[in-house]
Amino acid sequence: MTNYSAKQRLHKLDKRRKFILILAKCLLTFGSPSHRIDTQLSTASDVLGAQAAFVHIPDVIIVTFGDEDVASVETHFVKAKGQIALTPLHQVHLVYRRVLHDKISVEDGTQELKEILGAGATYSLWPRCLFAFLTASMISAMVFGGSIIDMWISGLCACILQYLGLNTASKSATYANVYEISIAIIVSFVSRALSTIPGDLFCYNAISAAGVVLILPGFTILISALELTSRNMLCGSVRMVYAIIYTLFLGFGLAIGSDIYLVIDPRARRALEKSQTPSYRMLHGHFQAQNGTFSLGGVVFGFAKAASLDKNYLLRGCHREPDWPWWRQPLPWWLLPALVPTYAVASSLANLQTFWSWQLLVMVILACVAFIANKLGNVFLPDNGDLVSAFGALIIGLLGNFYSRIVHGTAFTSMVTGVLFLVPSGIAQGGGLIDTDPSSTEQYSSGFSLAIRMIRVAIGVTLGLFVSQMFVYALWRRKNAAQFTF
Repeated sequence: MTNYSAKQRLHKLDKRRKFILILAKCLLTFGSPSHRIDTQLSTASDVLGAQAAFVHIPDVIIVTFGDEDVASVETHFVKAKGQIALTPLHQVHLVYRRVLHDKISVEDGTQELKEILGAGATYSLWPRCLFAFLTASMISAMVFGGSIIDMWISGLCACILQYLGLNTASKSATYANVYEISIAIIVSFVSRALSTIPGDLFCYNAISAAGVVLILPGFTILISALELTSRNMLCGSVRMVYAIIYTLFLGFGLAIGSDIYLVIDPRARRALEKSQTPSYRMLHGHFQAQNGTFSLGGVVFGFAKAASLDKNYLLRGCHREPDWPWWRQPLPWWLLPALVPTYAVASSLANLQTFWSWQLLVMVILACVAFIANKLGNVFLPDNGDLVSAFGALIIGLLGNFYSRIVHGTAFTSMVTGVLFLVPSGIAQGGGLIDTDPSSTEQYSSGFSLAIRMIRVAIGVTLGLFVSQMFVYALWRRKNAAQFTF
């Protein structure tokens, strides 16, 4: 009878450990941040009595099960290279919560997690390319000052980027290694070619920045900052260094693409240099005071003549003459109530959120609030992208946590779209992705400037999220797991 009880206990323990292993696989696959992975797995192990210890490094979780009664230790390596997938991640969290609250058995929870893992992609290739088109075109107009025609070109560049990433890069390991830098070169080359068309029809900054916005490592830098703040030095430092080097490659790719076209078309380089060099007219004469008691003769005075690219007509690096037609101007402010929700929906769907869901509505609302907070922050704190991002993250963090505790939703997935919106906004406020100066030295150094700018924005967002968590903890009891808001 004792042996039967021991076997039954070991059988139950084995089922619980299988649940933890499949839970770790799901969290890695669907892009859960590491500080949530650690706390959720540790909480599951404690509640289920699985006697497990975890070591998390990027793309790998080392799980060690120990049994004091039989003095045995098992070590498992769970490996998965995942990407953020909002709906599957939300489903995993619901299963995790129901198992820990004894609403379903461990066996049923394991089966549901396997079904979530085995399910195909939420959307096929072409819908995801459409979502990329909408996301890039909306962000071009809202953040980088693009016109109607800039929006179309930015969307097409992002659509091609998404197609190559999902189709070509996923099938070829060789091309996957150079996918991002090749896309940056192509987008920058096309943007520079279009921007040199006489008449300033297209804006280089708006097209190039929005065209590569989908591959900006803003989410990676944000997660690394959160991990470092939560004392997860291993994952945080690895991700941070990777994101910095990745950003340098991205900046270099943008500079290389622009330089390649300027080498092919020397007239474009001369026109660009001329447009960025102020012109002067030297007037010779003499100066005489009004009261006639003081005069200077033969003195040369220099008066600057307004260049064709007057700074008064520059909007985030884009030349906009006031007498140009509407389709060459930035979109008016009264279109923002339509653009912002459209961007939020497209961005959420691009991150694999299902359309017919209550969660999508919450994501759109939080993203709209993030946009309003960003605009208000820019009014009171101009040219401070990190502080503005911190203010926006504070508002999103408060609303996301209130939603999580009052409605019992998932704070992380509902906040992702709004937080991701803060990254390109902060970069645009800091000067965009790349300098418009044609000097090669300054263009290549802009890659490092872009990395520093993204780190500042990520730190600002991290600070805002942690401050919001402090306010929430002051009003509600501390949660058992995933306590770092995002």
